[in-house]
Amino acid sequence: MTAETNKRPVLGMRHVQALLIFLNITTVFIGRLNVGVSVVAMTNAETTNPDFPEYDWTEAEKSYILSSFFWGYILTQFLGGYLCKRFGVKSVMFWGVFGSGVCSALTPLFIEFGEWQAYCGIRVLMGLAQGVVFPCIHQHLAKWSPPEERNRLGALSHTGIECGNVSAMFLSGMIAKSSLGWPGISYVSAGVAFFWCALWFVFAANHPTESRFIGENELLYIESSLKHNESYHATIIPIPWKAIWTSAPFLALLIVRCCENWGLSTLQAEIPSYMNGVLDMDMKSNAFFSALPFLAMWCMSYIYLIVADVLLGKNSVSLTVLRKTYNSIAFWIPAATLVGIGFLDKDQKNFAIALMTISVGVNSAQTIGSVLNTIDLSKNHASILMGIVNTAANFVPIATPLVVGWIVEENSDRSQWQIVFIIASVIFFVGNCIYLVFGTAVTQPWDAEDFLQTQNPELANGPPMQALSFPINENSKEKMDSKSH
Repeated sequence: MTAETNKRPVLGMRHVQALLIFLNITTVFIGRLNVGVSVVAMTNAETTNPDFPEYDWTEAEKSYILSSFFWGYILTQFLGGYLCKRFGVKSVMFWGVFGSGVCSALTPLFIEFGEWQAYCGIRVLMGLAQGVVFPCIHQHLAKWSPPEERNRLGALSHTGIECGNVSAMFLSGMIAKSSLGWPGISYVSAGVAFFWCALWFVFAANHPTESRFIGENELLYIESSLKHNESYHATIIPIPWKAIWTSAPFLALLIVRCCENWGLSTLQAEIPSYMNGVLDMDMKSNAFFSALPFLAMWCMSYIYLIVADVLLGKNSVSLTVLRKTYNSIAFWIPAATLVGIGFLDKDQKNFAIALMTISVGVNSAQTIGSVLNTIDLSKNHASILMGIVNTAANFVPIATPLVVGWIVEENSDRSQWQIVFIIASVIFFVGNCIYLVFGTAVTQPWDAEDFLQTQNPELANGPPMQALSFPINENSKEKMDSKSH
């Protein structure tokens, strides 16, 4: 059996799952982030399509719209972590994205009915639906990724963040300028969500032993590499809450993710307004140049991935050193460039665009730097850790637009934007210092399945399963039986 498990299929269903997660993240980020372009289009119709209604919303009202998604998003993070452990990732993720798509489809109707207040309402509902997604993603990666490939598969799938950023900003601007107008942004986002749901329904599986399409070599390779007990897939492992909340590496991760969300959400939500107000760029140019930094981020994410693969493959650095180095690049370079951005105006727009592109582009190192650290610390409780981290970290994007709305009273005032960027710079710097001191990529003792010494852990689905090499469906059992012989 050892000889068989050493045969590592170059491509297989684990890569399909990573691709599905990539598409999932792209899809939900399109629905989440197109609001930055949409709000500009709805309040400045002359730069988009004047055939659609224009709204006279104040800067404060716009800030409520930009932050409202996260009012709902933070409420379902813990719930998502629990539900995917209880009912499986496949069904929870499906309904989360489907619900988000329905909200996108209904957005123009809500705006017509209740203007900015209704817009906030539907964004809250979308946040509730999407809140379950990322805890599911990390649990899915933990169950499908062999340890040696976890960094690669995790980083590849998370490049959907950058793809979603680019798509939300660039495509949304093009759609708003087209005959579809700003309502088309929501309709296209809904269509993308429903298409992903169809792909997920057919190809996704909660774990390798449940997949209808996986080959026996890949099944043995993944399951053997994870080194879990016989009833692992059927058992809900008790959560060591006290150990988690008193873990210095986890608390460092929690802090650094909050700091990352402050800096990045400032750029994500405010780039269109900054370029429209300070740099005096119309919507067509705004859409392209708003997307440019995230296009750089997307490209850089693959460069970072290749370098990380080489370094880990040659054992040049430990995973902990790799994570901290990448996170330092992702945080400290933007901390410097953000300060410079705040001192530029429309006469130096090319330099401003260059600095902003550098800030956002190099920040993609944070995926390898700290995003995947939940799985390092505990593969068994990855969804719970992600639920906690995302709950705390996503309080930040609620505050960010409100703080910006309070500071930036006049959208074209460069000095007010200086304060916004300097605040983000300081937060980036301090957050990474904490991660350097206390962070680690070493699996924590409380990840052990028997850490709480529970004699009869609750089973996830129905009565106890009979003893097998792995608790699997009949199709997978035949594959493994044939391979064993």
